[in-house]
Amino acid sequence: MIIYNVTANIDESIHEEWLTWIKEHIPQVLATGKFEKATLTKVLVEEDMGGVTYSVQYRSYSREALDAYYKEDAEKLRIEGMKKFADKMLAFRTELEIIDEYTVSFK
Repeated sequence: MIIYNVTANIDESIHEEWLTWIKEHIPQVLATGKFEKATLTKVLVEEDMGGVTYSVQYRSYSREALDAYYKEDAEKLRIEGMKKFADKMLAFRTELEIIDEYTVSFK
């Protein structure tokens, strides 16, 4: 399984507007049918450049599903954010392959 991770640094002047937007954007990405779930997290490290940094981790069903997302959906969905927030948002994307998962439960 592959995690498609999008990390974005958001200028403080548009932070609240971006946060509202991303909470609408994530369901649109999930609606493509290429991912089983998404997790929105705030990065808790202060950036030298300022702003607020978030990570969205989309858990894809497979490599093929992620490749289909790139081919069929990614550009259209990225353009909206780029137009809306232009130079107030810096984003980069990474892919993570899940090797093993572990849990613990204490009784």
